[in-house]
Amino acid sequence: MTAPTRTLAALIAGVVVLSSAVLPSEAVKVAAPRPITFHTWTSDADFLAGAHSGTTVTNGSLKFGQATGTTPYVDPFGDGTAKSYDQASWVSPPVSTGFGVTELIASWNATTPPGTWVEVSMAAKTNLGATTKWYVLGRWAGGDDTAAGDIHRTSVPSQGDTNGHVAVDTFVAAKDRWMDRWQLKVTLYRLTGTTQVPEVRSVGAVSSRLPSESKVAVSPLGGAQGVVLDVPTYSQETHIGHYPQWDGGGEAWCSATSTAMVLDYYGAGPTADETDWVGDEPDPQVDHAARHVFDYAYDGAGNWPFNTAYAGSRGVDGFVTRLRSLTEAEQFIKAGIPLVASLSFKKGDLPGAGYGTNGHLMVIVGFAPNGDVVVNDPASHLIASNDQVRTTYDRAAFENAWVPHSGGLVYVIHPAGTPLPPRGPQANW
Repeated sequence: MTAPTRTLAALIAGVVVLSSAVLPSEAVKVAAPRPITFHTWTSDADFLAGAHSGTTVTNGSLKFGQATGTTPYVDPFGDGTAKSYDQASWVSPPVSTGFGVTELIASWNATTPPGTWVEVSMAAKTNLGATTKWYVLGRWAGGDDTAAGDIHRTSVPSQGDTNGHVAVDTFVAAKDRWMDRWQLKVTLYRLTGTTQVPEVRSVGAVSSRLPSESKVAVSPLGGAQGVVLDVPTYSQETHIGHYPQWDGGGEAWCSATSTAMVLDYYGAGPTADETDWVGDEPDPQVDHAARHVFDYAYDGAGNWPFNTAYAGSRGVDGFVTRLRSLTEAEQFIKAGIPLVASLSFKKGDLPGAGYGTNGHLMVIVGFAPNGDVVVNDPASHLIASNDQVRTTYDRAAFENAWVPHSGGLVYVIHPAGTPLPPRGPQANW
């Protein structure tokens, strides 16, 4: 049930802009000072606004057009030989948020044919006027056929400097530093001499400046009381011992199991033919997800944007963001969109769970009539039974295991045709 252990940076209070347009009036009165914004590029106009170096824009996607350079790449998890890749790149326009950003998490939806991959990086201007280097936030490929030129998808450790560092998938500003504006860079790679066309149909990032706090006040009800989405229930515990080369097997597959549940809710999970490699095991789509979200440097299946990128490779849209409260989460449930939420808590802090964890993901599927949170918890009761996955947690306890610990982090996965809830002025989705 583990997920990346991430500690929110020690933050200095910044400019406060409260979201107010889409939530019930009682929520606006108690909205917390939690500056968060999400910005994405996902259309022809969006991508054309950036700087292109060999990339083209077609039908709302950023594509490899013409090689502007060649790069030798030694896959650190491969056989040690270098392969040559042609590259093309795109740099986004700068994004100014109106507050000093101290954390940033990118996410993307891409298609990578065999022998291709994408790298997403971030650079920023700091409060001291310095321009940072490009920090790599992920090297990603949808497949894992290394003989065909696929790479082992990976985060990039040891990038820290005086401006900040990357904690698995999250840029964290150094002490007394914050970012006045930021940019993303997408680099597309394909094996030299081939004509495959990797493409990115969306790329974006959630940036935030969150207070250092151990507890938050319970949020007001947001109108989803009594609404529960029919998301299938899968237990990670039934996969204990499966394929230990990917994060030790099912005991650590909370993220992959949660992603698999949401994909099957939309009918976007893998087919029987795709999961034939798993063998005669229950819920093989969970094993399939773990294999395809695995981060070889982190050595885990809990890389947040790798999970949403996997979902995006299956024909739906996925991104990572942060919510300020369960009141905001209720707006997604009302729109028919379940949320994968990242929590951590000590044993006893989340009554009914029966365990404690430094990092765990579960699916918010609805709300009880009194506002308590209905979830699909893949580690529920630590029992290997799908029938035990659906459970209800106390609203205040859940919110305090979620918001102060991961900053309210969620995966938002939805079909392109399903509209997101209306957004407030400081849009965090």
